[in-house]
Formats: sequence, C-alpha cells, structure tokens
Amino acid sequence: MRDARVEIRIGGTGGQGLILCAKMLADALCAAGRRVAQSQTYEPTSRGGYCNSDLVICDREVDYPLATALDCLVLLDRMAVNPSWPLLRCGSLVIADTRMCPDLPEGDCRVYRLPLSRSAIELGSERVTNIVALGALCEMSEICERKALEQVVRAESPKSFLDLNMDALAEGYRLGIQARAAAKLPA
Repeated sequence: MRDARVEIRIGGTGGQGLILCAKMLADALCAAGRRVAQSQTYEPTSRGGYCNSDLVICDREVDYPLATALDCLVLLDRMAVNPSWPLLRCGSLVIADTRMCPDLPEGDCRVYRLPLSRSAIELGSERVTNIVALGALCEMSEICERKALEQVVRAESPKSFLDLNMDALAEGYRLGIQARAAAKLPA
C-alpha cells in the first residue's frame, strides 16, 4: 500500500503497547524515507481505558497530522471499535483480534479476524500482542519493509523482551501471510 497519504490507527486500551508499536512503525517508515506524523488519544487511566495511536504517512511533507479517513485499522480491544469505525474509508484494511473483538459492525472494508492475543499468549506473554499485530499489519498492508521493521524492533526492544518481541513480530508476519493466502490476495 503506497499512496500519497496513508492513515493507520492501532486501537485498543491503555497498557496494550499501542503507542510503542506505532512509534516503532513510524521509526521504520522514517528510516525508509517516508514522512510520518504520529498522534495518540487515551483516557486518563493508565490501564484499561480507550487508547489509540494514529499514523499519517506520506512520501512528501504531511499536510495535516491527524487521521481523518483510515486506510488501515488494527483493533486490539472492542473498546476501540465505536470511535474508529466511522473513520474507515471504503475498502480499508481492518485487522481485529478474534478474542478481544468478537463482533464488528458491517462495513465496506476488508476485515480479517486474527488470533493476535492468543498467539502472544502461546509465545509466552500477552504483552506482545501489539508486536504480533504490528507484524500482521505490515505483512497485509505492505506499508513497510520487513527488514526495516525488524531492525527497529531489535533496536527499541528492552533487552529482556528482545527475543520475545522478535518471535512475536515473526508470528504476526506468519498470521498475515496465512490470512493473505486464505483470501487469495496478491503477494
């Protein structure tokens, strides 16, 4: 997905690492020469309240830094559905965690329900759901080169989470590849 302007939202609740994974994606995109504006919205509670992190990506200077029409939406909790769904463009890519977002509204978008949190739990920690989602998003949207994202995740992960984050990123890519194949999307 390479347009003049691409808008991505990663939505869920506070404590899921949404802002961290959006920052990692922004850093990888900037390293590849893209221009990125990142913003976030969160409730005053540190964990459990609504939270999202938005990226506006351009090849040229970002003319308006806030997301207004989403091309990609990653949902890690049902709490993010209502504030995000009205912003979807026709044909948008939606990746929703099967466990945390079991029901979604109807819409003119491409919805993929993936076991993001379940995969993270199977890897050893639900705390890496955000990194699993990041891998799936990048595989399915083709917004960022895998090698660039791997370098950023490697550089920005705490030492104690490095191996787990790298495994989570690989699992996200695997889920994305699997979903693309099931939908018969071009590689």
